[in-house]
Amino acid sequence: MKSLLTFLRRSPRAAAGAALLLLMFALALFAPLLTPYSPTSQDFGTWLPPQAGHLLGTTALGQDIWTQLLYGARLTLLIGFAAGIVATFIGTALGLTAAYFGGKTDEAINVLVNVFLVLPGLPLLIIASAFLRGGGVWSIIIVIALTGWAWGARVLRSQALALRGRDFVSAAIASGERPLRIIFAEMLPNLAGLIAASFFGTALYAVLSEAGLAYLGMGDVSQVTWGTMLYWAGARGALLQGAWWWIAAPGLMIALLGTAFALINFGIDEITNPRIVNAGMGRRRDRRRAGRAKVAPALAATSAPATAPAAAPLLAVSHLDAGYLTPRTGRAGSGRVRAVRDVSLDIAPGEFVGLAGESGCGKSTLAFAATRLLEAPGTVFGGESRLSGQDLLSLSPEELRRVRWRDYSVVFQASMNILNPVLRVREQVYDAMQAHGVKDPARLEARARELFELVGIRPDYLAAYPHQLSGGMKQRVVIAIALALEPKLVVMDEPTTALDVVVQRQILQEIDAARRRLGISVVFITHDLSLLVEMSDRIAIMYAGEIIEEAPAADLYARPLHPYTERLMHAFPPLDGPRERRGGIPGRPPPLSADSPGCPFFDRCPSRMPGRCDTQKPASVEIAPGHRVACFLHSTAVKPQEYPDAAD
Repeated sequence: MKSLLTFLRRSPRAAAGAALLLLMFALALFAPLLTPYSPTSQDFGTWLPPQAGHLLGTTALGQDIWTQLLYGARLTLLIGFAAGIVATFIGTALGLTAAYFGGKTDEAINVLVNVFLVLPGLPLLIIASAFLRGGGVWSIIIVIALTGWAWGARVLRSQALALRGRDFVSAAIASGERPLRIIFAEMLPNLAGLIAASFFGTALYAVLSEAGLAYLGMGDVSQVTWGTMLYWAGARGALLQGAWWWIAAPGLMIALLGTAFALINFGIDEITNPRIVNAGMGRRRDRRRAGRAKVAPALAATSAPATAPAAAPLLAVSHLDAGYLTPRTGRAGSGRVRAVRDVSLDIAPGEFVGLAGESGCGKSTLAFAATRLLEAPGTVFGGESRLSGQDLLSLSPEELRRVRWRDYSVVFQASMNILNPVLRVREQVYDAMQAHGVKDPARLEARARELFELVGIRPDYLAAYPHQLSGGMKQRVVIAIALALEPKLVVMDEPTTALDVVVQRQILQEIDAARRRLGISVVFITHDLSLLVEMSDRIAIMYAGEIIEEAPAADLYARPLHPYTERLMHAFPPLDGPRERRGGIPGRPPPLSADSPGCPFFDRCPSRMPGRCDTQKPASVEIAPGHRVACFLHSTAVKPQEYPDAAD
């Protein structure tokens, strides 16, 4: 019960749908208390308009329409929910069975599903109803359920096939778990939202099918349902008599029932798909941030003294807090995973900055949050990210669309897989340029050829499809697309992942040559610190969501100050010298869902000082020109305790 109330509180649309459905159930359940009449009683005048004694008037036979509406809700809801349950059970069972067992079982079930999908729904209903005429309400439920399960089975099969190939299912199979347990314990919970959507869709289909059959006279018209009310209203010529309320009342109730189902379905989707609900939270946060951004300049103009302008960085990330919202997120923020914690980083024009650290330390989250590409359930809790003085986090979606790819671009991790396999490479290179107003075909072609020469691909490959290119060539194509509009900043998230070392070096040299030729700034994210030492002007080391050391590449290589950076530098072997065994860093990073009062590297640090490093957080201090480190081995400065903005 508590989880249901939490669900309704988190989703206003689901709460509205549940309230509407609950109202219909209450009308059906308490019908004898809400009306003193019988739905079949013919003791009143015919064609009476709505009045005090008859809220919706009477029928051509003198029956009270309000009474029929209340009692009709009972059978209509029974048909909808019973047929929905039966059809959803059949569809779920067959869909999961086909996906899990595959082979001939999948083929047989797939043939059966296709047969039911190909057969026209309404004629099949009419034929089945004719054979079962006189069987009462349950015959109608069976007919509707047997003709309405196929589309749900098809959708569930396709999603279950994707789950079947996931690692956690393979691990369960390898551990010897029984098929039924894998289906019910491993796969079914992951399909709960889809099954719920299938149920509500089938229930609405059942209500509409019953109404359609009744209107055609194929149902049991002796029963009182909203469908049979429509049948008798049409048969007695209600509209010709001006008694529009006889048709409007059951029609409106069917429409409201469909609305209730849809609202609940939306709510389930919000809960099971956090991207939807958190996208709305992100938009509200952006509006608040935009409002603060408009007020801040006015306050600064009235209070700050005039100072000489300093050389402004191209990208200025200031006190950025970002992460992910989990289903446990509440008013206290207990469900927040803070992947980026109070990070400040400046990128100068034309500078090549490397960002390194272990997996899960927040490198990609920092890059995506700073460039406004962090999708829900990811979100920015606080801070600023200014590109050429413009706060990217406060821009409207339309303003952001104009800035992206023109002022900055991104090369995603394993981005060679983002090329559309059914479009030629030329069309995909043109796309970003066309979105920003470049329409002339000759200019597009000339620029595409220039880009391919820049990244080392023959221009005739513009006519190829992505599958005709090697992995390194596809990666070069993506880099060419990122450079198409000569942005001021390019963020590269491990662009050489999964490529061999020779291709990696070629691509890095081409990136560096393009940077020098075009004068762009590059933020390069990688695990490979040796690459950054060779290519970067400056390197920032991240750990547990924080930048713990930042220095010119040569200084960091010659004299790493933080124990974590030193261990990283010794994790890869030198090219010359005696052979020696290299070991990893013992332990593991702390969970990002927890806030530690001390140094995040304390548990793994060989030089830790208990009583200090575990109770106070070191501040980032400049030890040498351009070389900053957050470690008590080099400074006693303590970082003030900071908390994310709970209001956001």
